[in-house]
Amino acid sequence: MASDREPERIVVGVDGSATSKDALRWAVRQARLTGSVVEAVTAWDYPQFYGSMGWMPAATDLGLEEAAGKALGTAVEEVGAGYPDGPGVEIRTTVGYGVPATVLLEAAKGAALLVVGNRGHGGFTEALLGSVGQHCVQHAECPVVVIRERGADSR
Repeated sequence: MASDREPERIVVGVDGSATSKDALRWAVRQARLTGSVVEAVTAWDYPQFYGSMGWMPAATDLGLEEAAGKALGTAVEEVGAGYPDGPGVEIRTTVGYGVPATVLLEAAKGAALLVVGNRGHGGFTEALLGSVGQHCVQHAECPVVVIRERGADSR
């Protein structure tokens, strides 16, 4: 008997970093095992600067949303290319505006899992867990899987 129930979602944060692509690969493998769909999520925001009027966004038409979408699409294509017959699961993509942790937490509402890399493109490369991952681990409404950087033990 076919089920009309929507499959569970595995939300994964993708910022184009190697660790986020590893997180996407892990999410795809888990989705294959559980019959879930993968929702690959990236976030974009206007860069901020401090001027005479305090903190302000820079320009408003920088093509940032399009660039984020392109980077997300490239990461999904790269990960999908690792499977000779395709990933075997549905991968949905979402480009959200705002702070990455907030965008991911909102996307993960009602999800079975949230998957993040331990570090993305942030500047604190010696940290065990980046600020986005840390925030997600502390505030997500679903279980969070943190994928460590390949070769992290070799530093």
